[in-house]
Amino acid sequence: MGHQKNTSSGNRKGAKLADGLAHDQDHSRRGFLRNLGILGTSGFLLNKLPIGSLSLSSPLTAALADGNEDRVLVLIRLKGGNDGLNTIIPVHDFGTYQAQRPDIYVPRNEAVDLTSTLSLHPQLQPLSTLWNDGQMRVIQNVGYPDQNLSHFRSSDIWATTSDAEETVSSGVLGRYINDLYPDFLSTPPETPPAIQIGGVGNLLFNNADDFNYAISTENPTQLYEIARTGQLYDVNDVPECTYGEQLGYIRAVANTTFRYAGVLSEAFDAGVNSAEYENDRLGDQLALIARLLRGRLGTRLFVVELEGFDTHADQVNGHAYLMNSLSKNITAFYNDLADGGIDERVLGMTFSEFGRRSYQNGSQGTDHGAAAPLMLFGKGLNGNGTTGGLADLQNTNNGNLNYQVDFRSVYATVLSNWLCIDSDLVDSVMGQRFERMEDLGLYCQGVTSTRTPDRSASINMNAYLSGGDVVIDYNLPAAANVGIHFFDVSGRKISSPFQGRRSAGLQTQRLAMSSIGWASGIYVVSLEVNGRMYSQKLGFFK
Repeated sequence: MGHQKNTSSGNRKGAKLADGLAHDQDHSRRGFLRNLGILGTSGFLLNKLPIGSLSLSSPLTAALADGNEDRVLVLIRLKGGNDGLNTIIPVHDFGTYQAQRPDIYVPRNEAVDLTSTLSLHPQLQPLSTLWNDGQMRVIQNVGYPDQNLSHFRSSDIWATTSDAEETVSSGVLGRYINDLYPDFLSTPPETPPAIQIGGVGNLLFNNADDFNYAISTENPTQLYEIARTGQLYDVNDVPECTYGEQLGYIRAVANTTFRYAGVLSEAFDAGVNSAEYENDRLGDQLALIARLLRGRLGTRLFVVELEGFDTHADQVNGHAYLMNSLSKNITAFYNDLADGGIDERVLGMTFSEFGRRSYQNGSQGTDHGAAAPLMLFGKGLNGNGTTGGLADLQNTNNGNLNYQVDFRSVYATVLSNWLCIDSDLVDSVMGQRFERMEDLGLYCQGVTSTRTPDRSASINMNAYLSGGDVVIDYNLPAAANVGIHFFDVSGRKISSPFQGRRSAGLQTQRLAMSSIGWASGIYVVSLEVNGRMYSQKLGFFK
């Protein structure tokens, strides 16, 4: 895999770390804005929720406009470093897992089995519905070389896609404004191409001059009034001095915020929510995004945040609460989108700056670690499955799991194969060439890519009732490891009556209903082929 650095002016400005201090620089313009209360952790309010409008006028923006304009990406940041081993349970080596964390492990009988090798934290059970509907994938052991283990530095690496020994001040989605759109502040696009809710200040949307396109204000009443009247500040009539430069900057930032307030307010008023979210921070964020999208907002990039994953102490209850919030709110989000007829447009993806150690610490928690799983959601995945190998608990570096999948390959794949951005431009955005993960099942069809799903490998599974049996017909393009699993409609596994090797060609398997023990109702029949699941709902009524 060739790695070619992009060092063009105005894009990616990088430097080697010196004495660990290069990153911790004071940015006077940002501090000046914070002191005035214009840039900060709170933003203008829609339904009592802060929003930062991230206006990315760049080659990426142009590429988004030329690509599949219907597709949306929602990034869900699990802030603090999510414990991957208690999220995706290592049932393949459960004894080692239990021995390394005797007080905080998830009991085997409580784990939610999706396949013979993939089990979830019990509070993630609501996600099994998405899994059974072919709308969830898990990428195991995601990370990057030479994991830093610092919240701030690792978060910056995820935002800038830099190497561990390199510090870069610009984010992957914010590098382009100076080269192609130097007049962004005076003439921003009509609709914000990206919106960040919470977490203002992340480098993801910075350009090389530390201009962060997360715009916020402390005064929503003034914001809506100015958006309604169209009264904008003059950015030219300012003194020719440092104060004048800063005043002009502030006015330009405010003008862009006011301009987008009306756009967002219109979409908010036009949209509705019809799903039941948790009454918590993540629920509020995802409900707002669903409402804006159902209100026909044209924004395509969203970032939300769930805090609390730095579980150094008393992890069991805290992590369970976070898993509950994540699973119920994501499920509600996709139900909401489905009610609006737009669920096929939206891809969701979790990420966290790092994982946790494989063994527990003395405070009934876990310390900063390396690799962790990443989850994707949506109909665009073309089925469920796992990518990356199982966690190797026998071969860790001081308890750190070895990464197998570079997070930048995930980024590159999503940008190329979901948002349909030209592959060369994606490489420029990333600063290097990263391998595309074709097994994720993401495809651009007739837009900027000619990739189409490999239909030759289709399983064509069909399940039906016949003479007191469940009959499952399927076609295998090659010999494969096969499992058959039955779930109720809530996603709870009932049984796995078959696991074994089957030869290539047409297959028919009959399973007696009496041995399965079904009561009347709707069930999900899942065929597992080499770790990928093919599911079908089946009704049984006595």
